[in-house]
Amino acid sequence: MKTKNELIQECKEANPTMIQTINGIEVELTGAEYDQACADWADMRLTQLAFEAEVEAKAKAKAELAERLGLTEDEAKLLLN
Repeated sequence: MKTKNELIQECKEANPTMIQTINGIEVELTGAEYDQACADWADMRLTQLAFEAEVEAKAKAKAELAERLGLTEDEAKLLLN
């Protein structure tokens, strides 16, 4: 899994500028505000990646259990979901 710093760098590369709308006025984020927006995005992405990894691990564990028990996919869905 990527580190927060790697994700921040990825965000900055994909978004060299960021615009925030405040009271209908578009303002370009600079300095600390830009860095904070990238850090916030990285935190959100880390949470998302962790969730995706957990879902994948659970699905893999269910599939392995079903295989060990000799269950069909339909039987496994009935018992393991």
